[in-house]
Amino acid sequence: MSKKNVYFISGGGTGGHIYPAMSVVQELLKREDTAKIYYIGNPKNMEYDIVFHVFIVKKITGVEFLPISVMGMPRKLSFGLVKFFFMLAIAVIKAILYVKKYNPDAVFTTGGYVSAPIALVAPFMGVPLMIHDCDAIPGLVSKLVAPRAKVVSVAFESSKAFLKNKNVICTGNPVRSEFLTVTKEQARERLGLRNKMTIFLTGGSQGAKTLNETAIKAAQSMVEELDVQFVIQTGKKKYDDFIKEISEYFPNYSQNTNLVIRPYFDEMYYALKSADIVIARAGSLSLSELTLCGSACILVPYPYAAADHQRKNAHEAEKMGFALYCEDKDFKRERMLELVKSLVNNPDYVKKMSKSAYSHSRPQAKQEIIENLLSIIK
Repeated sequence: MSKKNVYFISGGGTGGHIYPAMSVVQELLKREDTAKIYYIGNPKNMEYDIVFHVFIVKKITGVEFLPISVMGMPRKLSFGLVKFFFMLAIAVIKAILYVKKYNPDAVFTTGGYVSAPIALVAPFMGVPLMIHDCDAIPGLVSKLVAPRAKVVSVAFESSKAFLKNKNVICTGNPVRSEFLTVTKEQARERLGLRNKMTIFLTGGSQGAKTLNETAIKAAQSMVEELDVQFVIQTGKKKYDDFIKEISEYFPNYSQNTNLVIRPYFDEMYYALKSADIVIARAGSLSLSELTLCGSACILVPYPYAAADHQRKNAHEAEKMGFALYCEDKDFKRERMLELVKSLVNNPDYVKKMSKSAYSHSRPQAKQEIIENLLSIIK
């Protein structure tokens, strides 16, 4: 009888940290039907909602959620910094207790402050650690824990230079299998969309103020003048304000069947696969998902991203031939409509962009990561 492996998986705060971790959880369950997986995260953050929706609601056995609370570290001297270290100390103690109670065979983390306690504790307690960093410029937690990890996987070759570990491998970002298996027809049927040109705008899991404001002002022209299906993800916390404002610019918006507005898509692969063109930020995980979906893109990088990595990502995507680039400050109604029209009126170029996107995808990233994770188990 084969050994039943126990895994601790952690990553949280934003979808960019959570979804790569979730894809690894899904693959582990496929590989080892007896595996026991404990997802360590903040019960007040979106990782809990996602784990609950994907595994607990669907009654998928083998996954439990272990709560731990850590706040982001303030960059200035303040009372908040004292609070951060106090919470971190409590979280580290909790992580030690989790290790003693559940005796994991390996720990895998994808970043975010919530992953720091278990990533710090595991090597000192003899538990092999593997970390994955999704960004072109690795985050603070990854830089801190990388020297004690058995294996470090990264999404970009350029990331290796920032991490002190001899065993750093470039795999690309792991994404959920549905990004490969769901078809455009299935996605549109699932979302109740018709078979016509579809534009999807998303500011990521939390939404983006600039993208939302411009979408509100451009929505009527998109669905009436251009006659395209316009699907918008506002972000949960921005949804109410979005609906209030679009009612002022486009009073009859709810009666137009070309317009679909949602706070959030739990199954993002349906939204991305339904679209011919995607308007989005340029986060690293987003690009991994967009390339795997073969999405022609209009990228509006977040101008205040760490080490300006979103601008770098967007410029690379533009060079690769699957994206148009627009600065955040320039993403106004007229510019958005101009960019969209240039693609809607040239469907052959959109198809060319789509092929270019998929050619730069890394569909085997998840499998490579799993193989390396399994290799560190004693």
